Parts: sequence; C-alpha cells; structure tokens
Amino acid sequence: MTKTEASEFYNIPLEVLDEYERWGLCGEVKKVMGAWQYDDRDIERLSMIMTLHDIGFSNREIEAYMRLMLEGDSTEQERLRMLGHRRSDTLDAIHLREKQLDRIDYLRFKMKQKG
Repeated sequence: MTKTEASEFYNIPLEVLDEYERWGLCGEVKKVMGAWQYDDRDIERLSMIMTLHDIGFSNREIEAYMRLMLEGDSTEQERLRMLGHRRSDTLDAIHLREKQLDRIDYLRFKMKQKG
C-alpha cells in the first residue's frame, strides 16, 4: 500500500506518515518503484501513533514511545510510566474543567436567584 493509499484508507494525515518515515520507524516499509509501500505491521504502528497523538502525546513523546515499543517487552515499565504521566495530566485537566463548570453553575444560580 502506498503512502497516499494508506493515508486515504486509514484516514491518516500525510504529515503523520512523513513524520513516521523521518523517525526511521518504518523498518518494514520498502521503497518500490519510487513509492513507499506499507505493510500490516506498519499500519499497526501508525494506528498506535494516531492513538498516542489523540491522547495528547507530543511528536517528541510519540517518537520516544515508539522507539521503546520497538525495543520490546523490556521497555514496558518505561512505557507504562509515560502513559501514567499522560493519565495524570489528563485527570488534572478534567479536574480543572470541573472546577470551571462549578463556577459557571454558581454564577448562573446567582443570576437566577435575582430574577
């Protein structure tokens, strides 16, 4: 599957595929007739990259995570640490938003009491 086909079929932005290639993580990707060819393992890796992006990892963090993942099971603790850090940051953001909602609700309540 070419880069364009992978982008269209799996709805992966071409910029993500370009980044993936720059990182050198596409060991299974072969250049055939001037075009990159992606196999199922590459698509699985790209799916992981998209998931990491969706949960808020930066490009630098994604690259580090993917390099660790390619090293195998011996890096599981470090990857768990990275995911734990992202989870903690996400919970902090949720709690901040909950506080903001409480304040909005309080202001609404006060306004309704006047009327």
